Amino acid sequence: MSLRDELTELGDLFRAYQKRPEPDLALLADLQERKARAFLTWSEVSCDVTLRLEAKRAEQAAAVIRRQHQHRTGCVPDGEEPGVARLLTGPAQWEYVRSVLAHVTGHTPLPGAEARLLVLMLTLRTAHSGTGNLVGQDVNALGLTDPEDLVEQLTGCGWLSLPGTVGDLLASRPENPTPITVPSLVPGKDGTGPFTFGRKTRPKLSGWAQRVVSDKKLRKAKAPAGARLLAVTLATWTDDVGRLGSGGRGVTLDALTTRVPVDADELRDLIDRLTAADWLTDAALTDTHLTGRLTERVLPLTCPLPD
Repeated sequence: MSLRDELTELGDLFRAYQKRPEPDLALLADLQERKARAFLTWSEVSCDVTLRLEAKRAEQAAAVIRRQHQHRTGCVPDGEEPGVARLLTGPAQWEYVRSVLAHVTGHTPLPGAEARLLVLMLTLRTAHSGTGNLVGQDVNALGLTDPEDLVEQLTGCGWLSLPGTVGDLLASRPENPTPITVPSLVPGKDGTGPFTFGRKTRPKLSGWAQRVVSDKKLRKAKAPAGARLLAVTLATWTDDVGRLGSGGRGVTLDALTTRVPVDADELRDLIDRLTAADWLTDAALTDTHLTGRLTERVLPLTCPLPD
């Protein structure tokens, strides 16, 4: 291919990239590297110093974009630390979290954000085998209006099984936890359940969710269960720098209220609560989208969306 053809094709490719609905940093880095090579060749042919400088700028841009892609995907070179030291360390774990949230959205037996949050936490506690251990503080710390009644409803409909009473569960302490069972999560005869992650991954995911809902500023503000559920949800709906939605374009209101089942007025209140708790900033809620970004202090808890 002649230099003229290469430059023409690069121009077409950059214009096509600008029209993409979503960014592709790996592709953009490749284009910048091609541009650097083409401009370097052009500068040698024409002896034009400004073209050599343009080639250098494209080479530097490619390196920066490539590094951004590596940090976003968690694939940093050996020996280097990622840009954000996240509690969950890579795309596979981030997708596992999203798979649990999606499952809970379709399998919570009771309406409302409080039930959704409790079912999420219990699902993460029992995801691998359908069984797990729980103490009273695990439930009492979720900001539920009436923890005892909600657990009673979950046991009453058969979603949750306890060896004793709900009162026993809520009074149990770490030295004597209560064994619980979620029958729908017990593996079938073929040994498989609804999730693909293994036994060692489950406590990492559960620990991540516990860190989110028990965030010190949410605790201090006595955030209700809905705010904690929104915090968990938004933590899985950011780009690598914490902007909401893929490429920072926000989250659709329909998708958000599917995951956080509240009406518009309550959603606004929950957003205000997360903003006051230094969890969310630059939030803007329209009739169709929520835009904004998570604050720097909670970036380690985020699970970036794929490019």
